[in-house]
Amino acid sequence: MIPDDDPSRSLTVANPDDPGTTYISLVGDMYAMLVTGEQTNGRYWLIDMRVPDGGGPPPHRHDFEEMFTILEGEIEFTFRGEKHTVRAGSTINIPANAPHNFRNASGAPARMLCMCTPAGQDEYFMRIGDVVTGKDAPPPQLSQLSQDELAERRRRAAELASTYRSEFL
Repeated sequence: MIPDDDPSRSLTVANPDDPGTTYISLVGDMYAMLVTGEQTNGRYWLIDMRVPDGGGPPPHRHDFEEMFTILEGEIEFTFRGEKHTVRAGSTINIPANAPHNFRNASGAPARMLCMCTPAGQDEYFMRIGDVVTGKDAPPPQLSQLSQDELAERRRRAAELASTYRSEFL
């Protein structure tokens, strides 16, 4: 038997061009927070990722499922040490706990949707990334930060990772 409808939850319509969308600059990528864990009662979250050539996170793993649909371009995923090039129109699922990372090595920008279930990584990104004004906003000039400031950012990301069920490898 399924539970009764919960009228306190509302319909969510997400559009990366909506002026209310929150944009996060992280590891050189631009992430539009489309559907947050708060909106889904923690069930999942969805972001629109714009990944410039050379962009992508370092190797990591986490105890939640992560699914990517490539919308534009191509992304090189390394999954358990093996590289896979995934092109526009394809979807890839990363099982929980598996070591992985992705990198745009195509020479052109790429764009993909990322959904994680359950939610939580969205909060992590909000805590370690930089909120910017929109998808075309320039990323923060990290090269202008001092070595101490860069070290502090890395320390904070590593320290908070376990709180959000993730680890860097």
